[in-house]
Amino acid sequence: MAPRAILFDFNGTLSDDEPILFAIYAELFAEQGRPLAREEYLDRLAGLSEREIFTTWLGPDLPGLERLVAERVARYRARVADGRTVGEPARAAVREAAARVPVGIVSGAARAEIEPVVRAAGLESAIAFTVADDDVEAGKPDPESYALALHRLGGGIAAADVVAFEDTEAGVASAKAAGMRVIALTTTLAPERLAGADALIGAIEPASVLRLFGAATT
Repeated sequence: MAPRAILFDFNGTLSDDEPILFAIYAELFAEQGRPLAREEYLDRLAGLSEREIFTTWLGPDLPGLERLVAERVARYRARVADGRTVGEPARAAVREAAARVPVGIVSGAARAEIEPVVRAAGLESAIAFTVADDDVEAGKPDPESYALALHRLGGGIAAADVVAFEDTEAGVASAKAAGMRVIALTTTLAPERLAGADALIGAIEPASVLRLFGAATT
C-alpha cells in the first residue's frame, strides 16, 4: 500500500551527520570530565533526545543543562549549516516524496539546528512541517513526536498510512509505537539492532521513495 505521508528522522537519516554529532558530544563531555568513546555513543546515546543524551551521560541532575544544549547546537550549526550533510540523493528523495504526499521531519534535534540545514539544502519548500525536540516532553523512543506529526498531518491520514525513515533503535521504536511503518537506514547501527523496522536500506535515494509508490526506479 502506497503511503499517504512520509516522515524523515533528521540526524543520521536525512542528514548524514552522526560522525559530526559524535565528535561534538565527545568534545563537550570531555570538557565536563566524562570522556565518550564512539562505541559508547552508538550503544547508549544515538537516537535519544538532546537533553536525554546529556542527562544519560552526565547525570540526571546535570547543572547548566540548557547552556550545554545551546553550546552543542551552536557547534553543530558552525560545522554543517551549509547543508553539506544532506547529500544530493537524499535531497532528490525528499523532492520525489513531496511531489506525491506531505513530507515532514520528526527529530530529537533542536529546531535551531534542523532548519538552517534544510534551508541550505534547498528543501524548505518540500518539508511541510518539522517536529523537533522543542515540541515534545518525551523524546524517542517515546511515540510522542510521531503522534504529534500525525496530528499535524491532519484528519484522514491514519498512522498505518505513514512511512517513517529512521536510523536508530530509539527512532524505530518511536515510530512503530505510534503505529507507523518504518524503513531503517543501516549506516548508523548494525542491522540486527534495527530488527523492529519493516524494511532496511543502505541509503536514502530516489529509489527508496519510488519503490513505496510502485514507481519505476531506473
